[in-house]
Amino acid sequence: MNQKNLLEVDWSKIPAPPDDGAAAHLVGMTIPPVDLVATDDTSVTLSDLRGRTVVFAYPRTGEPGKISLVDDWDMIPGARGCTPQTCSFRDLFAELKAAGASQVFGLSTQSNDYQAEMASRLHLPFAVLSDEKLQLAHALNLPTMEVAGLTLVKRMALVVDDGRITHVFYPVFPPDRNAGDVLEWLKENPV
Repeated sequence: MNQKNLLEVDWSKIPAPPDDGAAAHLVGMTIPPVDLVATDDTSVTLSDLRGRTVVFAYPRTGEPGKISLVDDWDMIPGARGCTPQTCSFRDLFAELKAAGASQVFGLSTQSNDYQAEMASRLHLPFAVLSDEKLQLAHALNLPTMEVAGLTLVKRMALVVDDGRITHVFYPVFPPDRNAGDVLEWLKENPV
């Protein structure tokens, strides 16, 4: 399938991911000391960050005009929507910060080189972290899916306070509303 437009999606034609309970164990967990490469060429250890951090995870962003990873990508529940989710966090970045998020990061298992291109193309005001080696995914037992021989993190958002997960948004659907839902939660649950 050719992805002509990554942002305009009719969500009524995309299957919603079920709540399979795969993220239920995350609230209260301490983030392990895993170093992740960021698109701003730094190394980020989420467990070392003080204050409130928002991390939104997604399976894989696409590239306009490129072929999807698999022909039925849009029909895999929770697969479609990585770019709309990322852009919603971009568009609400200042409001998320004003509502108490000291840091905001995207997270996927894609390579840092790919993510750097995407971050530049989408003009992201935050870094995207690469868990290409699945170190964080395995350490936290994050929900994942297997597609075309790749292990991809399922879409979710984590609120982390001083290295401890305090809230999880999972499953996330539609993806373009995730940042708004996180913002609402931040406003209702100040630090």
